[in-house]
Amino acid sequence: MEKGINAYILKKFGKEPPELCSYSPLVLAYIGDSIYDLVIRSMVVGEGNTHVNNLHKRASQLVKAHAQSELIQALLPELTEEEEAVYKRGRNAKSPTIAKNATMGDYRRATGFEALMGYLYLDDRMERIMELILMGFQKTGKGASN
Repeated sequence: MEKGINAYILKKFGKEPPELCSYSPLVLAYIGDSIYDLVIRSMVVGEGNTHVNNLHKRASQLVKAHAQSELIQALLPELTEEEEAVYKRGRNAKSPTIAKNATMGDYRRATGFEALMGYLYLDDRMERIMELILMGFQKTGKGASN
């Protein structure tokens, strides 16, 4: 099985990934936030060449805590037991920060969503990340056409 981009990056820096279960939920959310942001930025740039400010506004609407909260709520019935457990670990993690423009519930659900994205990324399961994001967009009416 060919490894994903995480394994490729670590190999280039001469590092071996630690066991996936050793990552804290907030570390998973940290990398998951970046991965989700990269997917969204790639999507909005793929919609066509436009001013960077327009791209930023479009991406911001999809990566804010409230949007992620809606996405994960729509996806919960579709998650495997493993994925749901990772989500709940992230959702229940005690974060030292709070969101400026989100409710505590939205912020915690978004952290759980990001933890799931991070977990799947570190497990080289980019296809599952894309499947969940696309399914979430379909269920919530968000995504490329909105």
